[in-house]
Amino acid sequence: MNERLKELMIQADYPAPELALRAHRLAELIVKECLEACSRANEIRHFVPPTQEQVVLSCMREIEEYFGVSDES
Repeated sequence: MNERLKELMIQADYPAPELALRAHRLAELIVKECLEACSRANEIRHFVPPTQEQVVLSCMREIEEYFGVSDES
C-alpha cells in the first residue's frame, strides 16, 4: 500500500487494518475520479488558449464540485 495512503488512513483514524484493502480500493477509485475531473477541466474552451494555471484551477473546481468538498477544512 502507498505510504501516503497509510498516512491518510492514520489521519482519518481508520478503524481496522483488515479493512485496509477496501480502503485502498476506495482510494484508487477516488483518484481515478479526480483524474477524470482533471481531464474534463483540461478541455475547458472558455480560455483561448487556457494557461496552465487556469487548467489547474478548473481541475480543482471540478474535484470540489464533484465530491462536494473544499480545501477550507
